[in-house]
Amino acid sequence: MAEDQDARSYQWRLHRILALYVGGVLCFLALMAWAEAQGLARHWIGPIFLFLSVMVYAGIGVYGRTTDADEYYVAGRRIPPVYNGMAAAADWMSAASFISLSGALYLQGFGGTTDSAGGLAYLLGWTGGFCLVAILVAPHLRAMGLYTIPDFFHVRFGGRWPRVIAALAAVLTSFTYVVAQIYGVGLIASRLTGVQFEIGIMLGLGGVLLCSFLGGMRAITWTQVAQYVVLLLAFLIPVSWLAYKQLGNPVAPLVYGQQIGKIADLEVQLLASPAEEQVVAVYLQRARDYEARLQNVEHALEEERRAIQDRIRKLRSHNADVGLIIAASRELAALPRDAEVARERWTRLMRENYARAQPLGGLPPHSRAFAGYPDGTPEEQQAYSDSRRNFLALMFCLMVGTAGMPHLLTRYYTAPSVAGARASVAWSLFFIALLYLSAPALAVLVKFEVMNNLVGSRFDQLPNWIAQWARVDASLLSIEDVNHDGLVQFGEIRLGADLIMLATPELGGLPYVISGLVAAGGLAAALSTADGLLLTISNALVRDLYFQSRPRKTSSEQRVILSKFTLLAVALAAAFVAALKASDILPLVSASFSLAASAFVPVMVLGIFWRGTTRQGAVAGMLCGLGVTMYYMLSHVAGVRAVLPGWLLADGHWFAIQPISAGVFGVPAGLAAAVLVSWVTRPAPPRPPVRLEM
Repeated sequence: MAEDQDARSYQWRLHRILALYVGGVLCFLALMAWAEAQGLARHWIGPIFLFLSVMVYAGIGVYGRTTDADEYYVAGRRIPPVYNGMAAAADWMSAASFISLSGALYLQGFGGTTDSAGGLAYLLGWTGGFCLVAILVAPHLRAMGLYTIPDFFHVRFGGRWPRVIAALAAVLTSFTYVVAQIYGVGLIASRLTGVQFEIGIMLGLGGVLLCSFLGGMRAITWTQVAQYVVLLLAFLIPVSWLAYKQLGNPVAPLVYGQQIGKIADLEVQLLASPAEEQVVAVYLQRARDYEARLQNVEHALEEERRAIQDRIRKLRSHNADVGLIIAASRELAALPRDAEVARERWTRLMRENYARAQPLGGLPPHSRAFAGYPDGTPEEQQAYSDSRRNFLALMFCLMVGTAGMPHLLTRYYTAPSVAGARASVAWSLFFIALLYLSAPALAVLVKFEVMNNLVGSRFDQLPNWIAQWARVDASLLSIEDVNHDGLVQFGEIRLGADLIMLATPELGGLPYVISGLVAAGGLAAALSTADGLLLTISNALVRDLYFQSRPRKTSSEQRVILSKFTLLAVALAAAFVAALKASDILPLVSASFSLAASAFVPVMVLGIFWRGTTRQGAVAGMLCGLGVTMYYMLSHVAGVRAVLPGWLLADGHWFAIQPISAGVFGVPAGLAAAVLVSWVTRPAPPRPPVRLEM
């Protein structure tokens, strides 16, 4: 009875703190809006949002600091389900969900293309995955009272190798995921402050480390609750404003369907526009020019270098304007330094221009179910089949990968009981649904805003935010007057998936304070996930690898301290990889789900529900599943293909499945290997005692 009274008192105290925090956030927004109306410069608003956000999260980290192992690893196992659900939602609403999901829906539509699954696959896969978590995994793991996912493999199967393989797989999966989050941190911090992308990464990384470094899961949990409030407001305010502006109703998920028909009508008009046809023709000619250069790269590079040098000499001999001479000199300096670099660059540019030399700038019709047509030509029927297959494959990988994500499953170790773990999953679904239901609406409303208002604008009257985002990264936003008519055509606009959400307030004409709030929400989404991932990696390296392989007499405080410094090293390594800008956010995150699905889920589910699963079967299942997935992914990486001979790599796409969905091959391979090896290696049943008759 006394324990129940203490629990109720604890929860009411948490409710009061949350109410005060929400009120403080709303008062801060109102104060910033008033300050902007009074003339506060925009270049101050961004840094204020960045600084205060990071300081609040850092303050929670300092307040929640601990060296107690139970608090550091699982927050004392006393987080109420509603707050566990908020923390899990923030953990889940990573940079991929907050920043890139609406962008994927904008660029790929609902059904996608032959090369990429539609944005709806992400919504269905990630949401459906929580059903698997609730039914198959979370309650059973919580009942065992463990600390990490590799703990399960050690306790269930015994021996060294199941735990080692699980720990290495957790590091690989989480590191791939965390690189994408830190990329998002750098993107947002550089936009808020105007600093270089690499410096923006280090600014945001400070907030990550102050939370996870000091307090572990205890500090991360309450930081994620605070971050969820920010990202919820940051997502719902812009989409509600766009819905009210366009349709007179702020409840976007209920009314955005009206705009889908209007977008279809605008797409028909764009397809019949002579100006859009001119843009397509220009991009097609550019692509063919690059293709012609690739026929003889050395000769084409030398001819281009000689032509620019001749132009510079003529400009100087005629005493031309200094600006023209400088521009030509920069063009000369920007030429590829050798034929190999030229071949790589021109191949990429040829593909980009061929992709944009398509109606609607290469984007599929938004409401089309899948690419191609089931009753069309053989090529259209094949495109329809491939598109549908990739949609289902990606949805499968995301769904199963959700059930195997180490940083997510560790979240349910913090619940006070098995029932609390189930309730935490239900609350997680509720809080995630608040945002996921609005993501398709945002994509539709932004596309209508672009087609109806931005298209047709004069280039000399474009808003300043377009140039500002283009300076951050040209791949995020570029608008070029390709047909030289002075007007913006839809095919001339290039928007990256990572930009759609971040630029929504400026596109909709909202005050710049809302842009700062959206950036702070994206920062909260990236930081919240990065916190959990870094903690998962450091725990796997220190607790599951270092101390298990070399048993040492150390206190729990010493283990926690070593985990903290390992976390710091991993964060710096991830920041270095993210600064290379090797990929967009969404492909990196999707790849990590395929890895998690194939490495963990088949063996984990078998270990929970089938007593016959043996240690050898678990090892074979994890190695086989992860090996097949990595083999298929790496076979389509340009750098790997350039190093390894072709006969070692996968020949083309298996069943036309894209590499990010490689888990569709790894999961059944791991499941089959685990079952077969377990059958072969299961111990023989004990023989009954033999009775001797006298």
